[in-house]
Amino acid sequence: MFKKLLALSAGLLITLGAYAAGAQLRADHPHTYVVKKGDTLWGIAARFLQKPWLWPEIWDVNQQVYNPHRIYPGDVLDLDVNGLHIARRATVEANPIPTVPLSAIEPFLKDLRIVTAAQLQQTPYVVAVEENEPRATEGMNLYVRDLPAAAVGQRFAVVRPTHVYREFNDNGSMDDVAHLVSDNVDLAPGPWQEDFRNDGHWGRGREIGTEVRVIGTAQVLKNGDPATLLLTNASMEIRAGDRLMPVDDTPYDFTYYPHAPKQAPAGAYIMALSNGYDGISVQGPMDVVAMNIGSADGVDNGTTFAIYQPGDTVTDLVKGNTTRREFGPKVTLPSEFVGHVMVFRTFEHVSYGLVMDGIRPVRVRDTIQAPQ
Repeated sequence: MFKKLLALSAGLLITLGAYAAGAQLRADHPHTYVVKKGDTLWGIAARFLQKPWLWPEIWDVNQQVYNPHRIYPGDVLDLDVNGLHIARRATVEANPIPTVPLSAIEPFLKDLRIVTAAQLQQTPYVVAVEENEPRATEGMNLYVRDLPAAAVGQRFAVVRPTHVYREFNDNGSMDDVAHLVSDNVDLAPGPWQEDFRNDGHWGRGREIGTEVRVIGTAQVLKNGDPATLLLTNASMEIRAGDRLMPVDDTPYDFTYYPHAPKQAPAGAYIMALSNGYDGISVQGPMDVVAMNIGSADGVDNGTTFAIYQPGDTVTDLVKGNTTRREFGPKVTLPSEFVGHVMVFRTFEHVSYGLVMDGIRPVRVRDTIQAPQ
């Protein structure tokens, strides 16, 4: 993981002299900065640049920099007429700083996937548990139907739905945001605020994805219909109806190159706000949101958007010359800038993004646009 991360850090060590002429340096930028534990490349770039998401586009490694491929806590960065370089190296060994806080996004990389409802229905499923028990724990056998012939010892992820993502209705009701699949389904807890509403709302808009959470891993013992699999680990008890998908052993790529979209998709907005698995609602910088755009819309990892809060529609009591709101003319207020969000995982029609900065809380149905 760190090899690519080390190469990414080189992008921050750039020659900024010519770029400063374009007025992209912050007016209050420091001339020196001591890298601290907990810093990120984005955070450091934001100290020097007005638009930190642009720094990968202006890579020009300063030849004066000693070993520009790594930035460590304790390094002293110096900004002068020749650019940004390392004035003094740290003496204590440590890991290089990452692009973004890995702890904020890791659960969304490891545990969650988004598929279509049709794809989910076609996956193998648990039909019964060893000794006809209602639930299985680690070390017990699972009996699985519709599992294609697989090699003995092959591993599969056991998944359970958390939400169905649907578009908003024309009336903009909250029913259309990250919905529970059904009151009758034993759902896996997810990381979104609606998990704690538990009111069984159904969306009426077009479905754009079903989110599932990996809740265990099983290993093939014997082929057949049903096949026999050993539950090797589980974060919760497994039951009949849980689905199986291939294990994703691909190492997660924590290297992100922030960049503006070539064109912001029309009608893009925030669908859901994270609350973490601890049940605490969070809606600001370094928090995760779900958006109604994905790879089918040309969005990839690192794409950075600006978040805007739509203006309220109010009654113009002055022009209407009335004190009764129902009779006055309506006017929509301008949208207000909220902050920036960077995509870190994409699916076909849904993306997860990390809120990078902000001046007000992010809300469901805030719009996303290309950054200015």
